[in-house]
Amino acid sequence: MPTHYVAPKITFAGVEDPESHLTAFNAQTIISGGSDAVRCKMFMGTFTGKTIQFFSGLPDDHITSFAEFTKLFREQFYANQVKPPVLYDIINVRQREGETLKNYLK
Repeated sequence: MPTHYVAPKITFAGVEDPESHLTAFNAQTIISGGSDAVRCKMFMGTFTGKTIQFFSGLPDDHITSFAEFTKLFREQFYANQVKPPVLYDIINVRQREGETLKNYLK
């Protein structure tokens, strides 16, 4: 590992939003730079629990670049991705009688 490289201080257990994790990882590592190999090693270092088990089970030489690694990561944890709200999610939301505006907005 390059001496100037700072390890990210985040973890991913497999239940969080993968896009948020990638964004946080990239934000923490963009300053240090580094090759694809360094980024892959550091990305794997953010995993805990079931996430480690999944990536440890991949065949040797299966990941050839950081782009490939993030593709596999997104595919595996896609179900955890936070979905944006759509109109029909809130169409029936109504303020109840006696409910404060503050509580209604929550």
